[in-house]
Amino acid sequence: MEGSQKTETSSDSGHSADEPKASLSETFGGQSVIREILETILLTVIIILAVKTVTGQFEVRGSSMEPSLHDGQYLIISKLAYWFQTPDRGEVIVFHPPTHPYEDYIKRVIGLPGETVEIRSGQISINGVQLKEPYIASLGSYSGEWVLKNEEYFVLGDNRRNSSDSHTWGVLPRDHIVGKSWVCYWPPEYWGLTQHYDFAQPEEAKE
Repeated sequence: MEGSQKTETSSDSGHSADEPKASLSETFGGQSVIREILETILLTVIIILAVKTVTGQFEVRGSSMEPSLHDGQYLIISKLAYWFQTPDRGEVIVFHPPTHPYEDYIKRVIGLPGETVEIRSGQISINGVQLKEPYIASLGSYSGEWVLKNEEYFVLGDNRRNSSDSHTWGVLPRDHIVGKSWVCYWPPEYWGLTQHYDFAQPEEAKE
């Protein structure tokens, strides 16, 4: 009818037709849930990266560290250990050997920077002072002398008769060291901390 006016009716909910409707995610807090999931994922990634930065995993392969470590043992390596201190004699370390820089070896630190390592029929002397090594099963059959420069180390496997180490390929540069063996987590019968040996200093041994 002429002159009549159309009027807009409101819905029963009290909202006009022009007002946007709330999405399901807003109604049920979907955005908040998604945000929490993303934050959890990001935090997990950060934690994983942090753990990998300060630790590493290593599998003992072969018998070069018998009787201290055995083939098939899985170890956690502390990379953080040598961020603030230098490797010490008697410590078991993981490193990249100069002859195979993309492989990981595990041996015991015997000679430190600036020292002279002498081996006669398997018996080791540091700066003329003989080392007592209770952790080895038998002496090696080789001889030689090595003068270590700054940032150089001399490492040997505990199984002196079956180990590729400094007596065959030379000294180990400091920047090839990955970290210090920390704990064995597999197999269960070998669970526990790595047994490092605390040597008396050569000067103390002379007294």
